[in-house]
Parts: sequence; C-alpha cells; structure tokens
Amino acid sequence: MARLAALLLALLAGAQAEIPGCKIRITSKALELVKQEGLRFLEQELETITIPDLGGREGHFYYNISEVTVTELQLTSSELHFQPEQELVLQTSNSSLGLRFRRQFLYWFIYDGGYINASAQGISIRTALQLSRDATGRIKVANVSCQASVSKLYAAFGGTFRMVYEVLSTFITSGMHFLLNQQICPVIYHAGTVLLNSLLDTVPVRSSVDHLVGIDYSLLKDPVVSTSSMDMDFRGAFYPLAQGNCSLPNQAVEPQLQDEERMVYVAFSEFFFDSALDSYFQAGALQLSLVGDKVPNDLDMLLRASYFGSIVLQTPAVLDSPLKLELRVLAPPHCTIKPSGTTISVTASVSITLVPPNQPEVQLSSMIMDARLSAKMALRGNALRVHLDLRKFRIYSNQSALESLALIPLQAPLKTMLQFGVMPLLNERLRRGVQIPLPEGMDFVREVVTNHVGFLTIGADLHFAKGLREVIEKNRRPANTVDSGVPSAPPPSTAAA
Repeated sequence: MARLAALLLALLAGAQAEIPGCKIRITSKALELVKQEGLRFLEQELETITIPDLGGREGHFYYNISEVTVTELQLTSSELHFQPEQELVLQTSNSSLGLRFRRQFLYWFIYDGGYINASAQGISIRTALQLSRDATGRIKVANVSCQASVSKLYAAFGGTFRMVYEVLSTFITSGMHFLLNQQICPVIYHAGTVLLNSLLDTVPVRSSVDHLVGIDYSLLKDPVVSTSSMDMDFRGAFYPLAQGNCSLPNQAVEPQLQDEERMVYVAFSEFFFDSALDSYFQAGALQLSLVGDKVPNDLDMLLRASYFGSIVLQTPAVLDSPLKLELRVLAPPHCTIKPSGTTISVTASVSITLVPPNQPEVQLSSMIMDARLSAKMALRGNALRVHLDLRKFRIYSNQSALESLALIPLQAPLKTMLQFGVMPLLNERLRRGVQIPLPEGMDFVREVVTNHVGFLTIGADLHFAKGLREVIEKNRRPANTVDSGVPSAPPPSTAAA
C-alpha cells in the first residue's frame, strides 16, 4: 500500500512538472577548455594568499617572519570532471608555490634582517562546487568543499647568522607550512561562492528582448550531473513586457538531448518560438501599414487599376487620394518543427483603402492572406538568430468564391511586395537575436543545427571571448553584499588540510 501511494505521488508530481522550452547540456568535452581558463583564474586567486606574521623565541634568539608574498604559482597536474549528482570537481597535484618573506633576528643586542626566498612543493588541492537552483531560478554555486595540503616547504637562509637560521629553520618552516595550509581553502571558498557566483549572475533569467517583449530563462530544477555531462532545464518562454508573464500554456513536445560529441548542446521546443510569436501578437506588433509613397509604385498602379470601378465612383476629393495597404495578423502564428525544416504559419487580413486628407478612409477591398515562412536558426556569439523566407502565399476573400477569383491578379504582386518589402524589415529586426542562458564572455562556434519532431537541437563548441577575471571584475558585487543562499564563511572542516 505504501509503495502504491509513493508511486501515485511520483506520477502526480511528474504530471504537474513544468515542461522546459529550452534545455542546455554541457559535456565533458567542454571541461578541458573551462579548466584552462579556470586554472588561470585559480592561480591569480591563490597568488593573493596572505599569511600572518610568524614570530617567537628560542632561548635567547628572537625571530620574526613578515611580509610574506607569493611570487609564483605552478599548477602542474590537474583534472576537472563532473561528479553526480550536482558537483563539478577540480583536482590538482604536485603543484608548487614560490614565496618571499622578510626575516628579522635578534640575539641579545645583535640584530640581523633581510629577505628570503622559499618554495612550497607537493601542493595538492581537491575542491568540489555544488551547483543548484536558487529561489529566483538562477544557477548558483551553493557550496564549496575543499581539501588542500602542502607536502614540503624549503627556505634558503643566508647572511651573517646563516648557521643559526639553519638550526631554527625546521621550526620556522613548520610554522609557515601550517599557516599556508590554512590559507588555501578559504581563498578557494571565496572564489567559488562569491567570485564565480558574480559570473553566474551574468546568465540572463528574466530580461527584455526589446521594448515590447521579454524572455524568461528561469531554471526549473537543479542541474542534473552525470559523469559525462550536466543538463539544465529552462522555462524558455517569451512574454509581453506589459503583462509580465507568459500566458500561453506549454503543450509542446519536451526537447531531448542525447548527443555528447560537442562541447555544448542547446535544444528548443516549438513552444519556445510559439511563445515569442504569441507575445508579439499580444503586444500588437504583428501589423504593418503602408501609405502613399510607402506603397511600391507598380503595386499602387495595379491596385488602382484593379479597383478602378470603385475609385471612379468617388468624389474628386477622394479620387486622387493616397492608397493605404494594411496587413494585420489575425491570430498568433504557429511554429512547426519537423526533420525536414522549421516553418511558421501566419494568417492575416489585408485591407486596401483610400486615405483622403481630413476625411474618413474609403475601403476598396478586404481579403485574407495565408502565408508560410521557412525559418533557419543559427547561433552567433551568445545569441540565437532566426532568418525568415517566404515560401507559400495565397489570398482569398472571406465573402465569396467569385471575389476570390477576382483577387488572383493581385497574388503575384502582393507576394513580391512581401518578399522584397516586408521580409527584409522582419529579418533586420531579428538580426540582433536572443541571448542564450550562458555566462557573459562565452560564445558559440562551429554550430550544427538538427531538426527533430517538435524540437530542434544545436550542437556547438565554446570559445572564451573574455577571460573569467575580466568578466568577474566587471560584475563583481560590493564587498558588503552577501547572497542569502550561500554561507558567508566556509565551515571549519573545509579549511583544514
């Protein structure tokens, strides 16, 4: 009975789960590129390690070690891999660290001072980043676990009291060894929970596409991590800015990601594009009005000849009035994705009127237009771009079949006007594209688009257009800003060697 109840609850939860309109898969092939950039960033962070002054007394000898600075860091052997369920693990071994510090020595009234170079050898670091979804739907580094150790530390003492320093070197280096071990993990914890989260803040969640429409890339659940990839489900829904949310129900096929040959895969369902078309329709953007000189001359002459009988019956003031051609989409267009290609179906009304100055418009004709557009998708930089072409077009009258026959001569010129007048305007507006939910500084290269039934996938490789340090410094939070979802300090165990 308990098993049956658990099964019913699981089915109910699955039925209520929101279907993603967009999915992204990061594969293990991307980790080598991410590791190279990440190691450069980690080296820069570890070079900022500050070690407290070390001082003490041994018999009549007083010593003080201060101004410890990192001169160089070499992370030689490293590995970055996924670890189920939600972790990204970085391991380094046999690394080295160059140090320089000031020595001060006092024996009775004899003083000696100077600077010493030291080297930390056999540094091993293992850190795991736990990734999750926060309350706003953004991917975050929720926690950082760290284990670090330094195998040996050598210091080259010299000067007048070299022999004395060599006697004390074991004690001094042991103290610095302990302090260095304690400083590595806090630096890594800060880099993960603060600096990397400032990078993830650049991933768009809810942002405006233009002055009419926005897009919602809220993460629907925690990332799913396997040994070879990390999958993320996004809402992927456009919405009118005036309404603030998408009202179109998602009844499309859920996109599927199965390949792992490229660094990244992005999948979009029909709902992703339908929500965009619906949002622009709700915002009143899917209409076009051409008046006077905006109507092509050849089309203007053809329309006047076609409706000559209606025009000559008008008064002289109306007879030579400018012609107005108005297209208005009647219902939200629909996107259909098949293995053969992607099409968008549009139904619009076409009205032809005369516009006399300071007088009501005089309607000459009204008709229905059905059009089918082919859509080609591409990733450019960090944005999805769409290019439209007119494939099929027909006009007919909703009044009578006889009137539809009379509209046949207008079929070709109206199609030409759409191809050379309207489609370039649409594609110019689409040129900007829509940003994909990846951090700033990452671009797509060498993309390949594959159509399926109800969704399409785009496989691509990644390229860092900007370094991690550049993006993080640009978007770094103020020092007093603390994310409520991330602990402000690492647990004591994570800082232990």
